[in-house]
Amino acid sequence: MKGKLIVISGPSGVGKGTIVKKLLKIGGYSLSVSCTTRAPRDGEKEGVSYFFVSSDKFSDMIKNGGFLEYSNHFGNYYGTPREFVEKKLETGDVILEIEVNGALQVKQSYPDALLIMILPPNAEELRARLKKRGSESDDKIDERIKRTEYEISKSSYYDYTVVNDDLASAVKEIDGIIKQSK
Repeated sequence: MKGKLIVISGPSGVGKGTIVKKLLKIGGYSLSVSCTTRAPRDGEKEGVSYFFVSSDKFSDMIKNGGFLEYSNHFGNYYGTPREFVEKKLETGDVILEIEVNGALQVKQSYPDALLIMILPPNAEELRARLKKRGSESDDKIDERIKRTEYEISKSSYYDYTVVNDDLASAVKEIDGIIKQSK
């Protein structure tokens, strides 16, 4: 049986990565690994966190139809490798953790994809989470906060929105949504 394609998006710092890790621990899901041209952050691993590729390799993949979706986000390219996802879908459900524009591209290619947007409890909490990362300047954090309004404006295109004000509750709600959608 072919699996369900699940797309999880939301503003930077909303907790998407943490939620996805918890979902993977529940079991029954596999994670799509995206390609990016950005440098790895501390603790990120090649082929696990991302496939870190050069701009030239990314361009070649675009030319060869190698992505389900791709975009430039804060000066770096991100994309979902088509072949990787299609192979994983043959054996079960696949989660994509991608940004809003990419999610909408995926929905065009896979109308049955389940789109879930994670929202922050409020702007102050989102800023605190981004600052806690310690990986970006205040200017970069301000850029990400400004983009939040745009991303949230696209929530009506999603099948569900979930506020991540309590991690355990958000994970349980998303797991329930996915199971109910089958």
